[in-house]
Amino acid sequence: MIQKFRGKDFLDLVDFTREEINDILNVSYDLKMKWARHEPHEYLRGRAVAVVFEKESTRTRTSFQAAIAHLGAQSFYMRPDEMQMARGEPIKDTARAIDRYCDALVIRTRFGGGQERIEEFARYMNNPVINACTDFSHPCQGLADLLTIREKKGDFKGLKMAYAGDPWNVCNSLMVAGGIMGFDVYVAIPEGYSPNPKYQQFAEEAARRSGTRVVVTHDFKEALKNADVLYANTWHSQGFDKEKEKRLKDFTPYQINEKVAQIAKPDFIFMHCLPGYRGEEMTDEIIEGPHSAVWDQAENRMHTEKAILSLFLN
Repeated sequence: MIQKFRGKDFLDLVDFTREEINDILNVSYDLKMKWARHEPHEYLRGRAVAVVFEKESTRTRTSFQAAIAHLGAQSFYMRPDEMQMARGEPIKDTARAIDRYCDALVIRTRFGGGQERIEEFARYMNNPVINACTDFSHPCQGLADLLTIREKKGDFKGLKMAYAGDPWNVCNSLMVAGGIMGFDVYVAIPEGYSPNPKYQQFAEEAARRSGTRVVVTHDFKEALKNADVLYANTWHSQGFDKEKEKRLKDFTPYQINEKVAQIAKPDFIFMHCLPGYRGEEMTDEIIEGPHSAVWDQAENRMHTEKAILSLFLN
């Protein structure tokens, strides 16, 4: 395993270079091939990983716990309502205790928790802290998406992604991924919505260095034109239930369906981080159609998370 990652935290894609991300993707693919061939890869036998999810999760939690099991480690799921933090214990006290028991912490913060909550855990833990999603960043999803794109398209150079959906954590991570890895990302959203300015600025600066573009536009056709990757996301993420009806109305012109997909390249792939809502951000014909890479994308969560765990813990 590559030693330069050992003991580091995995908090955000902005912390890593193109070379480092490619290293993680290479290990991800190697582990995927081992899994496909049923080759044992228990690199973390005897290790213990704490898993804390402060809000709902299907794919991220299941893929992480499966990844931990395949690597030969033991995962300990800690329900937030059963932890002393629910009664007011400071993060720093919880973090230092977990650090004495477990070799890593995988954590997804509650709505409104933000990146600073995970960063505080990392500040008080010596062992790695892995970001399994915050309001602002979803780096594990970003890695899974990169692995999927590389598998389907061979390389990132010259590619264009059109993203349509909530400009929240996944959007932020995809802009950053495009900027670092060197492919165009067009974010199509209605007026009145915008990605996090810190992530947008980082992504735009990274894109300039790599000779590509990160563009936020209200023009859906501009984003779709000659796109290699069409990426849909929900219009009403967790925490925005009160705004649901307004968001449905505002985002309806940004649905990815068979008609608008004709603006993209003929060999486009369709991606979605899930959960997906058929009839809203995409149609059933798109997610179930021949261009869909959604289920490979979902599987790749597990392989990229294995790579993170094996690299950062070893």
